[in-house]
Amino acid sequence: MFTKILIANRGEIACRVIATAQKMGIATVAVYSDADKEARHVKLADEAVHIGAAPSRESYLVADRIIAAAKQTGAQAIHPGYGFLSENEAFAKRCEDEGIAFIGPKAHSIAAMGDKIASKKLANEAQVNTIPGYNDPIAGPEQAVEIAKGIGYPVMIKASAGGGGKGLRVAFNDKEAFEGFASCQNEARNSFGDDRIFIEKFVEQPRHIEIQILGDSHGNVIYLNERECSIQRRHQKVIEEAPSPFISDATRKAMGEQAVALAKAVQYQSAGTVEFVVGKNQDFYFLEMNTRLQVEHPVTECITGLDLVEQMIRVAAGEALTIRQEDVKRDGWAMECRINAEDPFRNFLPSTGRLVRFNPPEQSMWQGDTAHLHGVRVDTGVYEGGEIPMFYDSMIAKLIVHGKDRAEAIAKMREALNGFVIRGISSNIPFQAALLAHPKFQSGDFNTGFIAEHYAHGFNSSDVPHSDPDFLVALAAHMNRRYRARASTISGQMRGHEVVVSADYTVVVLGAEGQNQHHPVTVSDFEYDSRKSTVTLNGKRYEFQSFSAMRELRLQGSCNGQPFTVQVERGTPKNPLALRITHNGTQIDAMVLSPRGAQLHQLMPYKAPPDLSKFLLSPMPGLLLDVAVQVGQKVQAGEKLAVIEAMKMENILFATQDGVVSKVSAGKGDSLAVDDVILEFE
Repeated sequence: MFTKILIANRGEIACRVIATAQKMGIATVAVYSDADKEARHVKLADEAVHIGAAPSRESYLVADRIIAAAKQTGAQAIHPGYGFLSENEAFAKRCEDEGIAFIGPKAHSIAAMGDKIASKKLANEAQVNTIPGYNDPIAGPEQAVEIAKGIGYPVMIKASAGGGGKGLRVAFNDKEAFEGFASCQNEARNSFGDDRIFIEKFVEQPRHIEIQILGDSHGNVIYLNERECSIQRRHQKVIEEAPSPFISDATRKAMGEQAVALAKAVQYQSAGTVEFVVGKNQDFYFLEMNTRLQVEHPVTECITGLDLVEQMIRVAAGEALTIRQEDVKRDGWAMECRINAEDPFRNFLPSTGRLVRFNPPEQSMWQGDTAHLHGVRVDTGVYEGGEIPMFYDSMIAKLIVHGKDRAEAIAKMREALNGFVIRGISSNIPFQAALLAHPKFQSGDFNTGFIAEHYAHGFNSSDVPHSDPDFLVALAAHMNRRYRARASTISGQMRGHEVVVSADYTVVVLGAEGQNQHHPVTVSDFEYDSRKSTVTLNGKRYEFQSFSAMRELRLQGSCNGQPFTVQVERGTPKNPLALRITHNGTQIDAMVLSPRGAQLHQLMPYKAPPDLSKFLLSPMPGLLLDVAVQVGQKVQAGEKLAVIEAMKMENILFATQDGVVSKVSAGKGDSLAVDDVILEFE
């Protein structure tokens, strides 16, 4: 067994590999860029080596520097994680040539599966179901149209070297096939340096289901059941679960056996994933093979009890698998939510910056006599006070839960999301909460088009309606009663001016443009020591008991005997007197006032925000790649104004109305913060 390994990656996956290595008694070496010198994976590793500047092309993608770091530290093996060099055939071969074990498949396996056209031919030879299509390179758009008509619409046009949603189009007629081919070819040439395109039948109502396989150097290959990955946004997975709520045992067995056959055909050694597209009748077709560890591997670990990183290390060290196919378990239900640094209410724009607060849910979330919520896992590469840099992907953490069945897993995930405290940047937690609450998701009735269908016009607060809005209002009253009770016990109060605690209040829920809602409430039966009270609102009684200290953002408690987790924050950016209550993706800002105070508050004039329509503001932190206009230029609505790069994505800013540019305030290469002025208009 190895005594020291180097992790050629960063973020949560580097921390994940380090955790298993430490468990196995193996020393670890981290590598880091300028942007990651204070990163969590650097702090966790036994040693760390600087490998270059912040952009990944100058650090994490430079094979020479990683090999040099391994030699310098005496690391016997390299674990590539996922992304970066994990599926780079040349890097795997280089490791072999340098006498360093590559903790992943052999270079020939990566090469065989890395080319989508070649991999489909191999799949056919291994008698793996493949989608009807044309697998040879296509000369031009005219030939693409003829092929598409022969296969039958709809068809999918894909770049052979594609990935991440680039070089991908669906065509339903000749015109779309002609234009889609040209677009895919351009994207593929620019993104991958490989403009080969192929066409295949588009499977309607498709589900994305993948099989986890594990092989060793002794010819053993097993499959570890499936993962359901159909909840995707722009071809990026959002929620993954295992097992799938859709396929039957017979389909599972058939898919698993075909995945094993394909792995054996390329002499696969390590953990890998065979991805399938599954139609509405459970007809399944090979999509591609990922020759690395997947982001969503924890859900497989939860239901099988296996540590996949440990298995990868043992296989790379030459050990044989100790588990047979009949030994593979399928215990309970696991689910993973990817927590990303993006603002779902602003079209998922990247959100970088400092994590002012970062407090993930704990493994056991309830205290005292209440029920325990076990089976909660958080994989992360960040910490409170750390930075989310703009140079890499947007993932903050992976939140994983494990329950006895799917309903329990969903319930655990919703509570865990409620308890995930993130401040300083925006996250996609409200969007995750909305997905989990959607009736079709809860029933398992979805496919890869779920998000595009149900959130076609973006995401806003109305997409996460609360099942009981009065609960949030009542909770604000309960917490205000706790604050008032504590204030009344402070010594040294002036006689005649002591804090008065009454039973009747008005909760003013603050709305947009001064459209507030007033809710008269009564708070009774308050017990300071036990933190209990009864709130009466709209004829309903809410009996609260809260267990958390008032200084904590995450509040755990019970309402009418049912446990809950919410986040309560005193003061908001716009109103220091308001309480912000967040639960199940819904958020309200509320002021709890005396009835007279609420009457006087209604008389306060509404102050409209300043008119910013004559400015182009940066919607996110990022690097200004281009300013497409100049002073004096007339622009029309929809015209390109600027391009900002953040988290490996280019974001084009367009004019929202006609105008004339009067001033350019930022230049190409500038680093921008949110709301920095880029342009001004007359």
